[in-house]
Amino acid sequence: MEMPFVPNEGKKLTIDTDFGTYARYPVKTHVIMKEDKIPEVMDRYAKEYLLPEDTLFISEKIIAIMQGRAFKVDEIKVRPLANLLSKFVLKTSYGIGLGMPQTMELCIREIGAPRVLFAAACSAAGKVVGKRGVFYNILGMKARAIDGPCDCTIPPYNNYAKLAPDKPNEVAADLAKHLGCDVIVIDANDIGVNVLGKSRQDIPDAFGEQVFKDNPLDQSSQCTPLCIVRKVK
Repeated sequence: MEMPFVPNEGKKLTIDTDFGTYARYPVKTHVIMKEDKIPEVMDRYAKEYLLPEDTLFISEKIIAIMQGRAFKVDEIKVRPLANLLSKFVLKTSYGIGLGMPQTMELCIREIGAPRVLFAAACSAAGKVVGKRGVFYNILGMKARAIDGPCDCTIPPYNNYAKLAPDKPNEVAADLAKHLGCDVIVIDANDIGVNVLGKSRQDIPDAFGEQVFKDNPLDQSSQCTPLCIVRKVK
């Protein structure tokens, strides 16, 4: 079947990796809401185009949303510890991360105050010697994937903060059985890529990181949270 998908503006269709050359077909959807069901969204927008040798990449954000792990910012009750710790987080134009009280509050709820405080103490010590990223390195992917609204966030999520998806490996494995191809849950922006879940644990993280190193889904108003990845023969 001929693919009806085109690259997002400013992005290339193909990319060369250590695993070969791959085409990345971004799949446009409606704005995903909590009421949507994960398998139904995949069936509606991607399933008919998938081949067994393909890999479907899914933005972790829509998985979290459909799992009910996105929350209105003004409904998150922030405690003093979250207010304090958020002041020390580096903020970027690509995502707020834990740099706002509401997202830090979600992090504390998800991971626990003792571990977050330990990571904060280690981060402060690391900055003294010029070492950055200690906080996220200690807390791991659950903290890295927490995010809040930024300038490029589409409504209504320009007023939401979200947690990382729950059990992304299990989600990917279940979807792979349903769709008949490999599935990777990805957290990507214009400064980095993290593989959060994959349907087979023998899929190298480096594969996902290299295929998505230029973030072909983009992160503005494209509404393309799915990507069909196919090896170019």
